[in-house]
Amino acid sequence: MKTEKFVQYIVSWLKDYIETSHQKGFVIGISGGIDSAVTSTLCAMTGYPLLNLEMPIHQEKNQATRAKKHIEWLKNNYSTPIDSIEVELTSTFDSLVNALPKNDNTDKVNLALANTRSRLRMTTLYYFAGIHNYLVAGTGNKVEDFGVGFYTKYGDGGVDLSPIADLMKSEVYEIARYLGINTEIQKAKPTDGLFGDDRSDEDQLGASYDELEWAMRMKEDGKNANEFTGREKEVFEIYSRLNRINQHKMVPIPVCEIPKELME
Repeated sequence: MKTEKFVQYIVSWLKDYIETSHQKGFVIGISGGIDSAVTSTLCAMTGYPLLNLEMPIHQEKNQATRAKKHIEWLKNNYSTPIDSIEVELTSTFDSLVNALPKNDNTDKVNLALANTRSRLRMTTLYYFAGIHNYLVAGTGNKVEDFGVGFYTKYGDGGVDLSPIADLMKSEVYEIARYLGINTEIQKAKPTDGLFGDDRSDEDQLGASYDELEWAMRMKEDGKNANEFTGREKEVFEIYSRLNRINQHKMVPIPVCEIPKELME
């Protein structure tokens, strides 16, 4: 019943928000992953138009296949006006890479280019949002958005609203099962798909989402690393470090407020 109530609440929240915003529908990037699959389904359940965008950039074939299957599933299961467009961004990305100066720091270059992929997709989403008067729906969950900051600032973090950002990853999976999301998507290892290879989120983070959820709860309970040993201590330290270094993503943009005495 909790899962059903979660779904009903989120769909109602989406409908209320779009009605007060005076926009006409939603646009979302479909990656073939669990978060975008659940979010797009919740948007489809509102009855408002939904535009699904595929935006491959040197994309793994299995990711693209899962994305296409999910879009087809949406169209077959919901009477909502559902459309889809594939925008091939590989050549655009390659042109930008070729225009940039060379840098020998391979690790930093690869990370910067991964974030660049995400920002190209954000730009594309807002292009279509502007044309159709749609809202860009974010796909980040609670652990990513408010725990470890595992997203690109002004990339997949650049959205109009975040329907699942108060849900743990495990809760997203529960909703996926309840909604009947394609089992291939449910079983696929989570990946941001930003490096053009098959590395998973866990490969990048150093811990699974279940482990990070545990650490997030422990941190919220006021625990510290000295209270744990072994793998638990390691995971808690991973979570704490990522939470600390990514605060710049998770807090409001700082504004330099001019003191009143300087204004006189």
